Amino acid sequence: MSVGTAMAPLPPPPASQPALSAWRDLVMPREHGSWSLALEPLALGLLVAPSPAGALLAPAVVAAFFARRPLRIAGSDGSAVRRAAARRAVFVCGAVAGVFFLAAVALGGLAWTRWLAPSAVAGAVFLAFDLRRGGREEPAEIAGSAAFAFLPVAFATAAGWPTPAALAVGLVMLGRSVPTVMTVRACLRRAKTGIARPTPALAAAALAFAAAGVLAGLRLVPVTAAVLLGLLAVRSGVLLVFPRPEFRARTLGMTEAAIGGCFIFCAAAAWRL
Repeated sequence: MSVGTAMAPLPPPPASQPALSAWRDLVMPREHGSWSLALEPLALGLLVAPSPAGALLAPAVVAAFFARRPLRIAGSDGSAVRRAAARRAVFVCGAVAGVFFLAAVALGGLAWTRWLAPSAVAGAVFLAFDLRRGGREEPAEIAGSAAFAFLPVAFATAAGWPTPAALAVGLVMLGRSVPTVMTVRACLRRAKTGIARPTPALAAAALAFAAAGVLAGLRLVPVTAAVLLGLLAVRSGVLLVFPRPEFRARTLGMTEAAIGGCFIFCAAAAWRL
């Protein structure tokens, strides 16, 4: 081996590496909490009411979730190259979502799809805010969380559940998602501005617990679901009422993601049993 060969520079990395990094930058949401609020309802729907149509609906929803960031970039004031790449990403995500959704309809029929309408309306409200850079405003975040939280109703209907029971599982998921968004926002607002406004979040958490208690009394949801929402209401009270060191946004997001995982696991286990 010659000295020139031994000292030759290493070959450049494959072109696919920067392309993959650019793709991730286009489609991956930056908000940590959005992952939890989007994926928890899908997990609950798949675990509690599995069906072939639901198994295909889940990746359709994930693809639509990934389309949100490039859709916003495509309408931004960034470079023409980046906007064009974002439009391609929107097309790919939309095509994937469409293929999986049509496959779900082919297996499960059309009847269950009417329960996607509330999610579509709430999602449209969120997009209206997000496309004008208002995605982090409180109405937008509540609408976005509600759009995903109502999806278990469609999963349950696709699995053949009666309408009252399907609606009940969606209401439990709403009771987890919406008060959580309001609680986290109230905590971060207090840490950033010093303004404490706990009442709306506490009222939402208490209402979710009360509604779950009624549904449990009607035997539409397991008692465990009501207990879990009661514990979440206590969590909201502890965070919003009693003085403590303020949490950073990242710490609060990771904590809520862990709480969400426990909530889904326990609720799904109770429903299955």
